[in-house]
Amino acid sequence: MNIDLTPEITFRTARSGGSGGQNVNKVETMVEGYWNFQASALLTQEQKMQLQEKLANRITAEGLLQVRSQEARTQLGNKHLVIAKMNDLVNKALIPKKKRVPTRPSKAAKEKRLSSKKKLSEKKQLRRGGFE
Repeated sequence: MNIDLTPEITFRTARSGGSGGQNVNKVETMVEGYWNFQASALLTQEQKMQLQEKLANRITAEGLLQVRSQEARTQLGNKHLVIAKMNDLVNKALIPKKKRVPTRPSKAAKEKRLSSKKKLSEKKQLRRGGFE
């Protein structure tokens, strides 16, 4: 599933630390992206519940999914990074978890385990010296 969230993301800028030289204290290059996924028309109710569960640590008290970037030196670069990160996060969270197929150990595996237990037991029996 590939959902493009770009039209529904709200952006906020702030001054960032890191690279940027003398501009770092003057230019707001850090970008924060917020997405109200509960009000989104792109997702079903089931998908919204899935996001709420899987991305709980990234959701604010207001119920907004928050992603921040200050890696690039430009605001536009950070904006593109925020969009990419958010799309990636949401698309990965919506991938259904594979169900585990229960299997039984093979007969050979059981025999191997039992024979190794027997050998170990015999080795320990030999170590036990009778005290006379």
